[in-house]
Formats: sequence, structure tokens, C-alpha cells
Amino acid sequence: MTDLMSPDVENLLFDATTSRSRRIKNRLASIWMLGALLVAVIPLALVIGYVLLKGIGQISVAWFTDDLPTITRKAGGGMGPAIVGTLLITFVAALMAIPLGILGAIYLHEYGGKGRTARLIRFMADVMTGVPSIVMGLFVYTVWTLTFGLNGFGGSLALGCLMLPIIIRTTEEMLRLVPDELRQASYALGNRKWRTILTVVLPASFGGITSGVMIAIARAAGETAPLVFTIGAARNLNLNIFEGPMTALSVQIFGNAQTPFEAAQARAWGAALTLVAIVFAMTILARVVSSRVARRHAA
Repeated sequence: MTDLMSPDVENLLFDATTSRSRRIKNRLASIWMLGALLVAVIPLALVIGYVLLKGIGQISVAWFTDDLPTITRKAGGGMGPAIVGTLLITFVAALMAIPLGILGAIYLHEYGGKGRTARLIRFMADVMTGVPSIVMGLFVYTVWTLTFGLNGFGGSLALGCLMLPIIIRTTEEMLRLVPDELRQASYALGNRKWRTILTVVLPASFGGITSGVMIAIARAAGETAPLVFTIGAARNLNLNIFEGPMTALSVQIFGNAQTPFEAAQARAWGAALTLVAIVFAMTILARVVSSRVARRHAA
């Protein structure tokens, strides 16, 4: 007499074993991904926490309004000229790079396709992305600063050249993610290509484009080498970007951190915290704007 299990019982045992194995694998995968997330986040949190700890003591109203101290080794003074210089130089750089980058990406994806000119532009953008910032600073120093002198616009040119390839490539990728069905539906309604791009493609990809622009701005705002060659040094506020030396937070961090004086090093930490806060605030603002535009487009 043989003791055989029915097929239903065998299926239940098999399903239970398979379900248990899947749960174990899923839990192991979740633990592994959580560990990878912690490895990526913890160093960033430690850096931000340390900068906050070292720099918070410098932050005050005078920090944002006063000029730089005339004597480096003495405490006091503010970073008003450097803060304004950073915002002004980065703003002018973005004003040049964002329209050119977005228009270039539109040409590459919507018009250029796989043509020879489009391939050449993509190649040059990829090459420019990998160019060290100090090389870009030397280039602008040669073509602009030697002729027109040290001024903020030279720094904006250098930062704009660094931002441009990032905006081109990220914007092109975002345009590629827009479904062709949306374009075809717009064409079916009688819209021309340029109108389809303005009213359908760009609004659909606005969130991704904004993220790419913010990545480019964040990189530009923290650059030091191009500004050392192009903007010079100034202790007082200069709002004329085309005339006279200026200063920026990254330049002040670089200069003050190299000195042996505790007061100057403290100012470097304060400038670092201010720069991190500015980039963080711009990122949050961009996220809010892009989310509102996305909701409006979805509605």
C-alpha cells in the first residue's frame, strides 16, 4: 500500500515553499538597498552637519550686509560682497547658458536627429562636460580677461561655458522621454511643429529640464578655479559686472581656508555654509515651481 499525496496538497506545499523563498529574497533585497542608501546619504549628512557646526557661529545680520575685513587675521567683517557677487555672476551665467542650452537641445532632438551636425554638437557637448573647470577659466582669461580686464562678466562667461553642456544633454534626455503620441495628437489638431514644442513638449518635460538646470547652476555656483582667473578680488561691493574686480563665496572659501589665521578659517566655514544654503534654497524653489507647473499641465 503506497502513501501518495493528492495533487492539491503537493501544489499547496510547493506554493508555500515558493512564497517563503520569495519573502526571504525580497527582504534581503530590501536590506541591501537600504544599506546602499545609507552608504550614499550618511557621508553627505556628515559633511553638511560638519559645515553647519563649523559655520553657524559666523551667521548674523552683519554677515550678509558688511564688507570683507581689511585685515585678514582679525575677526569681524561680513560676506556681503561675496554673497552678492556669487548671486550676480551665477545669474548672468544662467541667463546666457539656459536659453542656449534649451534651444540647442530642442534642435538636437526635434530637428537634428541623427544628422551630422547634431552628432557633432553632441560630441562637443560631451567633451565640454569633461573639461576641467580650470581649463575653462584659462580659456576665458585668454579671450576676455586679457582684453577687458578682471571683472564679473568674465566669471559669468566661464561659468556659463561650464553650465551649457550639462543643460544641453539633460534637456535632450528629458525631451526624449516625452511620448511621441503627444506630438502626434498635437499635429492632428493642426498645430505646427514649433507650436507643438512650445505648448506640448516643453511643458511635459519642464520638471526634468528644471532639475537639469539646477544641477548646472549648483555646479557653477561652487566653482572656484574659473573665478580666480577672471574676477580678481574685491573687499567692497561692486554691482557693475562689466567693470572692476568682484568676489564670490567660492573664492573667499579658497582664500581664507589657506591662511593660518583662525578668524579667516572661521570665515571660510561661514562662507561654505552660506553657499550650501544658497544652493539648497535654489533647489527647493526649483522643485516647487516645477511641481506646480506639472500639476497645471496635468490638469
